[in-house]
This record gives sequence, structure tokens and C-alpha cells, in this order.
Amino acid sequence: MEKVLILGASGFIGNALYKELCSYFDTYGTYHTNSDLFEANHKFYEFDMESENIEILLENLRPTVIVSALRGDFNAQVSTHFSIIDYILRNNSRLLFISSANVFDAFTNYPSYEYDKTLSQSIYGRFKIKIENALLRLPNNKYNILRLPMVFGVNSPRTMDIKNKIEFGEALEVFPNVVVNATDITRVTQQIHYIINRKKEGVFHLGSEDLTHQHDLIKDIALALGYENPLLKQVYDSNYDRFLAVLPKDNLLPKNLRISLQHVINSSVVI
Repeated sequence: MEKVLILGASGFIGNALYKELCSYFDTYGTYHTNSDLFEANHKFYEFDMESENIEILLENLRPTVIVSALRGDFNAQVSTHFSIIDYILRNNSRLLFISSANVFDAFTNYPSYEYDKTLSQSIYGRFKIKIENALLRLPNNKYNILRLPMVFGVNSPRTMDIKNKIEFGEALEVFPNVVVNATDITRVTQQIHYIINRKKEGVFHLGSEDLTHQHDLIKDIALALGYENPLLKQVYDSNYDRFLAVLPKDNLLPKNLRISLQHVINSSVVI
């Protein structure tokens, strides 16, 4: 049985992934925030990447699969991931790195596929690229890069932000000229489960197969939540459509694990 360590298991994506995997693998997680919720769980370890070296935990636990859903200081994340790379090169282990569509945010004229060249104008995107480039130099069986677009779901931070702003009469910031895709947290965890179980290699784009304007997606989710006329603040950062979408092409998952934008919209509502 695989021994899985989820770094950042107290966060939204990491915790959902822990719940998906814990019944199937010997699964552990790290936490830094919400310590009152996790310190009694003996499968969770407190870890502060800004003051601790991950090597101690890795050597003691000896996971065969490491999933990185870390958030926080970029320099500390880079240092931590370089230590993980050193560990997986010396052991029978691999790293699944959760990355972002922002590694392509300098490209505006078309959606991006798994093995397109990365280029980012944002600090966040360039930080993700730095870790991705280090992984791409490894043997294929040592890593997966999992690029995500916007992630929604019933209790996702994005969905809750939409609800809260509408309830308090605040405007939702939308981008009418930005073409995106999106995904749902439940489908993401199922996809990662499949990638671990089947020992898949390489880069995966875990987003919907179809595209829409970000403005329309947010408006459709608000409508599905029961808000017919939300207050919208339209932000035009370009005179033309620009794309911030990661589409799957080379590494396609089974049809039952793919997702559409309509599924994303539906998944944001409690039925």
C-alpha cells in the first residue's frame, strides 16, 4: 500500500484530498493553521516551512507519495520543495505538485496545454514555474505536475466569497474579456486519486474541457446559488479577449473523470 503524505492538509484542497485518499491509502498530512482541529489526529503532523526543514519529517515517515498543496511564503516553499526533490531522488518516492494556470499568464491569445512553454508576468506564476522547472529535470516516474484553474465547490473559498459579497451588498469583481476554464474540488480529488493509483507520469491539466468568459462563469454560479441580479464590477484589462485556461490534450483522463463547466456550476450548489 502506498504511504501518502499531503503537505498542506489543513487547507481547502489538501484537506479535501486527505478525505478522498485516507480510506484507500496509508495517508498522512501536515498542518500549520487550525491546529485545534488537527493536533488530536495522529495522522497529522504540525509543520512550519518557514522555520523547519521538511527532511526530518520525510525521513521519519518515509512516504512513497508526497502531494504538495502548500501555501504561504514563496521562498520557504521553494526551499521546501528542493528538499523534497533531494529526498525523492534518494528514495522510492515521488512528488505530485499542485500548480496553477498562472504559469501561463503571460500568454493571452490561446489556451495552454500540458507541454506548452510556461511564461508568467506574475510573481505567483513565476514562483510556480521555478518549482515546475526543477521537477521537469527529474526522471518521469518521480513527479507529476498538476495544473489547476479556478477551483469551485459547495464550501470552496471562491464560492463562499461570491455568497458573502452578495449577502453584504458588495460588488463581485468580474473580467468580461478573460476566457477561462474551471473545476470542482470533488472532481480534482478523484482525478488525483486516479493518478496516484495508476502511477501516471508527467503533466496533467485538471480543468474543464470547455471554456467561458470569467464574467459569465461567476454570473452563472451566482444565479445557480439563487442570486438573480448580483452587483458586478466589470474590470477590463484588455481591449481583446485574453485566455487564462489550462486544457487537457496529451494526458487525457478517463471520460468519467473529465469535467464540464456546467458540472462546475452545479457542484457549487447544495442539492
